[in-house]
Amino acid sequence: MARLALGLDFGTSSVRALLVDVETGAEAGVAVATYAHGESGTILSPSDPYLARQVPADYRESCLEVIRAVLGSDGSHEVVGIGVDTTASTPIPVDARLQPLADDPRHADDPSAHAWLWKDHTAHAEAAEITALAKLQGRPYLSRCGGTYSSEWFWAKLLRAARTAPDMFGAAHSWIELQDYVPAWLCGLDAPVRGVCAAGHKGLWSEDWGGYPSAEFLSALHPELARIGESLDPRCVPCGTSVGGLDPSLAARTGLPPGIPVSVGGIDAHLGAVGVGIAPGTMVKIMGTSTCDILVGPNDRLTIEGVSGIVPGSVLPGKCGIEAGQAAVGDLLDWCARLTGRSHEDLTSLAREVPACSSGLVALDWHNGNRNVLADPTLTGVLAGATLATGPGELYRSLIEATAMGGRKILDRIASAGVSVERIVVCGGALARSPLVMQIYADVFARPMAVAASDHACALGAAICGAVAGAAHPDFASASAAMASPVAREFVPDEVAVGTYDQLYSIYSTLHDEFGVGQLRSTLSALQGLA
Repeated sequence: MARLALGLDFGTSSVRALLVDVETGAEAGVAVATYAHGESGTILSPSDPYLARQVPADYRESCLEVIRAVLGSDGSHEVVGIGVDTTASTPIPVDARLQPLADDPRHADDPSAHAWLWKDHTAHAEAAEITALAKLQGRPYLSRCGGTYSSEWFWAKLLRAARTAPDMFGAAHSWIELQDYVPAWLCGLDAPVRGVCAAGHKGLWSEDWGGYPSAEFLSALHPELARIGESLDPRCVPCGTSVGGLDPSLAARTGLPPGIPVSVGGIDAHLGAVGVGIAPGTMVKIMGTSTCDILVGPNDRLTIEGVSGIVPGSVLPGKCGIEAGQAAVGDLLDWCARLTGRSHEDLTSLAREVPACSSGLVALDWHNGNRNVLADPTLTGVLAGATLATGPGELYRSLIEATAMGGRKILDRIASAGVSVERIVVCGGALARSPLVMQIYADVFARPMAVAASDHACALGAAICGAVAGAAHPDFASASAAMASPVAREFVPDEVAVGTYDQLYSIYSTLHDEFGVGQLRSTLSALQGLA
């Protein structure tokens, strides 16, 4: 009987379940279920482009659906552990029994009671306030997140909710990250075991200052935040730690036996890096609707201005996890497809006929703000050099180039802090499988791009965590050696294109600095003011 680990990957629009052989790493089955509510699983607002919420019940129903689907009728296997990865920061208001407020009919129609999806940027003003207060009070909290708190993160969203939905906020006993909610629900827990991953990268948690921010700091932001802070257990644990066994009632609904160990949850990108065997010297680019760049290094006091997070134990125990990324990559190309009314296949074919830098276009990839290195969610996209002859293929290629150059900005910033990056491994869905995208990235970065064989790296990383939690492997080193995805293909830079893109990168950098922090920054703000 094959011994398998189950990885559950809660993405932006769907849940994916992956069964992996713990001895060979062979992927024994995969299933996907989309969320039922909203647009591609997300509740949006026609009057507020920053709003993005999800219905918590969708997570549960989709999870049960994919587990049943991936198990099928084949009983020739034993599931030894379950791991979970999710988007982050995606906090959910809950009652004292850990039930989402959105499950209560009194709050079901209130978007503020739903899960606040990672790409909800309604709290950009609150994030700036948190940054300012931490600096004013001389708090160390920003040292682990590049000096700037983000509107995508836990406390900014809670502060926004406390101000805009006080009745709902007052009804909440606590708030919980999606990565912590799912394992607690799977195990039938009334109190969550919180993971280092989201707490450290999104919640200003650190052992250095005894856990979450102090009550005094949170009270200065809003008295209700201090109340929530008191409800958060300051003890957080790394991925691979078992939080309990699968609840019997859920086991009966899925076909799994009760009691299977469930790992504490992790952020999807971080576990995607685990899924492809991250190690010191390797940058893993997890490419999807957005892109995350993950590295690991020694547990030191490294700080990198403008880089999202530097958290000991957030990716691998005993290593310092480094996270950066871009807020729109796949989303940006989807926008182009909608705008032009063409499929990605058509646009790729057209863009392939456009030689590097021949379109006269350069774009700034800020259509969903800039996550790193400017850390400004209010920045908007820029397209320069368009003429009446500009076509869909040229636009599409310029947006791919823009995301690649935004990624190079991040790499340059990390390298400038003395972090060695000897190898880049890419994983994800359609973007990682696109030869056009990967070749442009190799040419812009002037580095080879190694593409992981698995199309399910995040779920694979979750499965590895499940294998460790279930004691199928004693540690991540042995689990990774047996289960992590190999490289399927490597894209090598073209020397001619590298030289051409270096020139375009110089132009991109000028626009990046002028529109991002220079004199033209106020121009973008003025345009937003007119909207």
